[in-house]
Amino acid sequence: MAGKITALRVQKKNKQRVNVYLDGEFAFGLAVIEAAKLHRGQYLSDEDIALLREKDTRETAYERALNFLSYRPRSEAEVRRYLQDKQVPPSIQEEVVSRLTRAGLLDDRAFARYWVENRERFKPRGAYALRSELRQKGLSDAVIASALEDLDEEESAYRAAQQRVARWGHLDYQPFRRKLGAYLRRRGFAFETIEAVITRVWHELQAEGEHTW
Repeated sequence: MAGKITALRVQKKNKQRVNVYLDGEFAFGLAVIEAAKLHRGQYLSDEDIALLREKDTRETAYERALNFLSYRPRSEAEVRRYLQDKQVPPSIQEEVVSRLTRAGLLDDRAFARYWVENRERFKPRGAYALRSELRQKGLSDAVIASALEDLDEEESAYRAAQQRVARWGHLDYQPFRRKLGAYLRRRGFAFETIEAVITRVWHELQAEGEHTW
């Protein structure tokens, strides 16, 4: 495929990529920053082309990983799975993960804390459910344990229960207990925690009723 560069054309659908033509024929694509180092009339050997393509594969993989991380923090395992799905060679996967880690963009402990805090803020979960979710993200037991060590499961369950009180607060005790208990079980809370929270919330509802009456 060695030959002389006859044209360098920015791609229509991606202005950050340039098509390289050798001897009048399309040869390969490159990132703009790499294509800027080339010029028409320049001769590229097979070795030159192989090096350019390898470097482009590395940079493309890194840019894809950055884009993947732009939506929310990710675990290292998530990034590896993503790169594997994109058919990035294993050696380049390792390089990308190392670069992201050095840049502070990939940190499993920070990710685990983010995940737990995010759940606490928007969708409280029990330790069992959180542990299961974090394992699915590929985190080690040690990292998971560290992220959960400050979790107050009863307070989390109480906050979760508050999201359903308005819907079920008018019910008699048994249907209220049944519905709230099932809801909290689905959220991964322990039996003892569920019982304590049901009792707490029910007493609060009764107290409010007395004051209203």
